[in-house]
Amino acid sequence: MPIVYNEQNRSFHLSTLDTSYVLQIVRDGYLAHRYWGKRIKRFRDSNTLLHVHRPLSPNPDPNDGSFSLDELPQEYPGFGRSDLRTPAYQIEQVNGSTTSDLRYVSHCIVKGKPTLEKLPAVYIESDDEAETLEITLKDELLEFYVILSYTVIVPWNAIARSVRFINRSNENIRLLRAASMSVDFGDADYDLLHLSGAWAKERTMVTRLLFQGNQSVDSRRGASSPHHNPFIALMRKGADESKGEVYGFNLVYSGNFLANVEVDPYDTARVSIGINPFDFAWLLEPGEGFQSPEAIMVFSADGLGGMSRIYHRLYRSRLCRGKFRDEIRPILVNNWEATYFDFNVEKLEQIATKGRELGMELFVLDDGWFGKRNDDKSSLGDWFVNRDKLPNGLQDLVERVNKQNMQFGLWFEPEMVSVDSELYRTHPDWCIHVQGRSRTTSRSQLILDFSRTEVCEAIVGQLSRILQSAPITYVKWDMNRHMTEVGSAGLPAERQRETAHRYILGLYSVMEKLTSVFPDILFESCSSGGGRFDPGILFYMPQTWTSDNSDAISRLKIQYGTSIVYPLSTMGAHISDVPNHQVGRVTPLETRGHVAFAGVFGYELDLTKFTDAEQQLVKEQVQFYKEVRELVLHGDLYRLLNPFEGNETAWMIVSEDRSEALVFFYRVLAEPNPGFRTLHLQGLDSDTEYTIDGGEQVYGGDELMYNGLRVPFNLNGDFRSKLWRLRKIK
Repeated sequence: MPIVYNEQNRSFHLSTLDTSYVLQIVRDGYLAHRYWGKRIKRFRDSNTLLHVHRPLSPNPDPNDGSFSLDELPQEYPGFGRSDLRTPAYQIEQVNGSTTSDLRYVSHCIVKGKPTLEKLPAVYIESDDEAETLEITLKDELLEFYVILSYTVIVPWNAIARSVRFINRSNENIRLLRAASMSVDFGDADYDLLHLSGAWAKERTMVTRLLFQGNQSVDSRRGASSPHHNPFIALMRKGADESKGEVYGFNLVYSGNFLANVEVDPYDTARVSIGINPFDFAWLLEPGEGFQSPEAIMVFSADGLGGMSRIYHRLYRSRLCRGKFRDEIRPILVNNWEATYFDFNVEKLEQIATKGRELGMELFVLDDGWFGKRNDDKSSLGDWFVNRDKLPNGLQDLVERVNKQNMQFGLWFEPEMVSVDSELYRTHPDWCIHVQGRSRTTSRSQLILDFSRTEVCEAIVGQLSRILQSAPITYVKWDMNRHMTEVGSAGLPAERQRETAHRYILGLYSVMEKLTSVFPDILFESCSSGGGRFDPGILFYMPQTWTSDNSDAISRLKIQYGTSIVYPLSTMGAHISDVPNHQVGRVTPLETRGHVAFAGVFGYELDLTKFTDAEQQLVKEQVQFYKEVRELVLHGDLYRLLNPFEGNETAWMIVSEDRSEALVFFYRVLAEPNPGFRTLHLQGLDSDTEYTIDGGEQVYGGDELMYNGLRVPFNLNGDFRSKLWRLRKIK
């Protein structure tokens, strides 16, 4: 059984294939965390809880000076009843008190995994895949209930946690903090890993030593943001890519979040992740409830790579949904960097025609096709065709593209409105704003108030009309600014601090409606590139434009960092022009291809400008990716050389049955008189023999992993790469 309750010691033992998680009811109904790590057969309390009187530790039991919640490893701690560390939740009564006291009331264990109301979450396809523990806690004084949910997703070695708050009292209660999970570790001998950055340099790996006090990453921008991803990991000292204990925490949410680690004076570490309590409050009237987002917790004894592969397998198959979860994705060409806003039907048709000649399958029309949009200063919200550019309408262009045997895709930015737009002139109160304050713009645009039902319905209606007007098979969904003057004309004063979360709930409802009504459209999310690359969005859209920075060398770090949590099947990766439009770098077309192969592949440039030699290489790239894209999108990733640590990068992708693999090596700058480089491969079958690149020489998987594969010495020049294809001998 995945979840076992031991009545004798009042413990709950949660087990996946390889891990165990144990919690226990102690004393007068307090819930304590007891163990999380490698799977154990049975919990018998070998590492006994100790209660020691410490000076300045408050004691909830006046008859026992040794017991304090300030030292108890708790599962979901509050504040004000002797625990002075960071709480997981906090409430406010009408009398102003913020003290609460939760105690165990009951629990139930059910097969399967319940869905979360109005929120994305990991799902299951059979009740045999998971089991869920729900523990009900209660504050007796307030008739306030908290239900902790733990779903053991057995085959994927993951635990999903979330929390539901219910006010059953006769007065209002205000929720001030609502973390989705909290874990108290018995020591702090870890490094903290997080993924930080900014526009064009998203998900940079940052590792730092835990220290006494609080350390956190968060977003207050109204989106998960490019600055910090809603993910952290604790890495045991000595852990690296392939060995050592790693604990991962990822929030299935796209808005403001906080991931926090507090180390106390006795070197214990408390980890929590959830909605950011900054500028957040939620009013619970009598009988009302609040559901937190879901947090996915992963333990790996096989280093960072082991943790990543757990996340990858889970998200590929039980987070992403729809027909494109398992299907191959079309190779596309996007016109953005080819034309920007300056295009006409003839130019677009030329690019699509050349794309088909080179073997591509999808043409995507990016920004500028709607309203009076000739730059980024107008027309967002006016989702009707720009007849100056497309005089015969969208249907005419789609027919021209389809005649080339190419599918057609379209760019939208549905969450935004330009100040210079018909929508804004008609409904100036439909944006996020504060009455009486001037409205801060970014890219001359404001954010539509998706906390309001009428706004959501209007946008769904506009987009639906466009998507029904022609055979559109792909949508790029962009979002290019963050929240300021956070307020809603649709909410009363006492609920204004609910605006940011209600916006995200509205966004999810819009995405759910559109993706459900148009199940045959492949939706790709974008937020100035990878500014909202999170599990919440992936629940609705199976891939995300990884970064607006398409420079191949920059992408080594961006794609490597993204892969710490997210699978290659979710990463849009395109070949773009040189000199690169973001950094001005000139990189060989071959290298650009080798980088873009490690994701959902496409092109973003003017195909008509290729030389004959470049066209031939592109044909070969397209044909090669068609042969291997099933492997790329569904294989296991092994990272071999870290670009954040040196001049070289390497990774490899291995098929599930280990019969095939791709190995990638990249060198940024050439060095004089260099040494020799050997790659020790991973993930192969040690009992299987492989050929490389179709050659006659045969190598054992054991030799390739333990003795290694030699990198050619003659990779002369900067920005060079090498790709090997391994296939099992039949």
